Amino acid sequence: MSEFEINLPHSEPLLIVISGPSGVGKDTIIQRMKERNLPFQFVVTATTRPPRPNEVHGKDYFFYSHDEFAEMIEKGQLLEYAIVYNDYKGIPRAQVSDALASGKDVVMRLDVQGAATIRKLYPEALMIFLSPQGEAEMVNRLQERKTETPEGLKLRIATARQEMTHVISFDYVVINRELHLDETVDTITSIIVAEHHKVKPRKVTI
Repeated sequence: MSEFEINLPHSEPLLIVISGPSGVGKDTIIQRMKERNLPFQFVVTATTRPPRPNEVHGKDYFFYSHDEFAEMIEKGQLLEYAIVYNDYKGIPRAQVSDALASGKDVVMRLDVQGAATIRKLYPEALMIFLSPQGEAEMVNRLQERKTETPEGLKLRIATARQEMTHVISFDYVVINRELHLDETVDTITSIIVAEHHKVKPRKVTI
């Protein structure tokens, strides 16, 4: 029997987008991934909205004034930005480019609008859509947050329903079931590992 050797392709760092409708648990998933010390660079989103209770500047988000955010836009310091519920959100460019240059996978938590922008700018990004198990669960999660006025909650629910229709634009969908947080993180990690074993790996240049 002849012998042969398989040379695996060099594993390029991945640009990973974790997105999904409002209330699906994106922040919770990212937090659990950090707690498990997974070897990724987690991008901290910049925003002009005020911090919620227990949120920390530089850890959960970078909280900026509208003037500070406008200056970042003018200087080209944001990879993407958008208006979300009357406030700006954006991804600091340097965080992403520095991590990719060091060979680290980069994980970004984005709303569906931001994910669509990244898909257009960087088609090789790995796009993962988090989905609730059903609409009733999604609505219940939004209600339990108690961070909105009744009018704001209606807007969140209507927007979340519309965001669910964008799942077809993603590479993978992962159902984030209640009380199955670690199972969701395991699935996301498995997807990332599988992507690193592709014969034709993704390559993203910022």
